[in-house]
Amino acid sequence: MTMLRDALARPRRLPAGVEGALLMVGSCACFAAMSALIRYLSTTISPFEVAFFRNAVGLVVLLPWMMHIGFGTLRTNRLKLYLSRGSIGMVAMWAWYSALGMMPLAEAITLNFTVALWMIPIAIVLLRERVDLIRWLVTGVGFAGVLIVLQPGAETFSLGGLLAIGSASLFALSMCIIKLLSKTESPTQIVFYMNLIMTPLSIGPAVAFWSTPSALELGLLCAIGIIALIGHFSMARALSLAEASALVPLDFTRLPFAILIGYFAFGEFPGVWTWVGGAIIIASAAYLSLKGARECRALVRTDEEA
Repeated sequence: MTMLRDALARPRRLPAGVEGALLMVGSCACFAAMSALIRYLSTTISPFEVAFFRNAVGLVVLLPWMMHIGFGTLRTNRLKLYLSRGSIGMVAMWAWYSALGMMPLAEAITLNFTVALWMIPIAIVLLRERVDLIRWLVTGVGFAGVLIVLQPGAETFSLGGLLAIGSASLFALSMCIIKLLSKTESPTQIVFYMNLIMTPLSIGPAVAFWSTPSALELGLLCAIGIIALIGHFSMARALSLAEASALVPLDFTRLPFAILIGYFAFGEFPGVWTWVGGAIIIASAAYLSLKGARECRALVRTDEEA
C-alpha cells in the first residue's frame, strides 16, 4: 500500500524524448493554427496590422517575465546585429502574412519549408560555411519541387507564391543571424529583443493600413500573439529535451495540420501538383535539416572530448 501511495503521489513524467516530441508537435499545431487565423483575418485586417498585434502582444506578455528575472540579463554589445535581425524578420513577416491571404493554407506552408533550402547559399555567404556537392544537389532538387508547386506560366501562378518564397529566404537569413547571435546571447535575449525591435517597426505600416477590428477580430489578433509565443517556447523546450535530429522531421507535421484546417475551415484541398512538389520540397528540406543537426551534434561531442 505504501509503495502504491508513493507511486500515485509522485507525478508521472514522460521520457524526455517523448515529451520533447509531443512539445514539438504541439508547437507545429500552434504555428498552423496561427497561420489559419491570419488567413481568416486577411479579408478584413491588413497583414501589417496583424504583424503589429502579433509583436505588441508578445512584448506585453514578455514584459512581466523580464521584470521578474531582471532587465540586467538583456545587456548586450550586439545591438546592430539585433537591429538587422529585427528589420529582416519584420519584412519576412509582412511577406509571409500577405502570402497567407493570397493562397491556400497548405500550399503556403509547403513553400515555407524552403527555409532549409535557402539556408545553404545564405550560410555560405554569411557564415562562411562549406557545403558539399550532395547538399547542393539536394538543394537544387528542392527548388525543382518549388517550381512544380508554383507552376510558373500556368494560370494558377500567383503573387502569393512569390511572397511565400521571398519570406522563406528572409526567414533563412534571419535564422543565420540568430546563429551568429547565439554564440554570445541567451535565448531570452534573442526572443525579447525580437519583439522589442519589431513592435515599433510594425507601427507605421499598421497605422497606414489600419482597420479598426471588431471585438471578435481583436480577440483573434491577441490570440495570434499568444499562440506564437506558446509555439516558440514549446519548440525551445522541446529542443532542450531531445536531440534536434529527432525533432526535425516532426516540424513537417505543420503540413497535415494545415491540410486539415484548410479543408474544414476554408474548404481547401491541395491539388496534385502541390502534393508532388510538396513531397520533393519536404524530402529535400528534411535531408538538409537532419544532416545539419547531425553535424552539429558531432561537433558538440568533439568539443566535449577535447
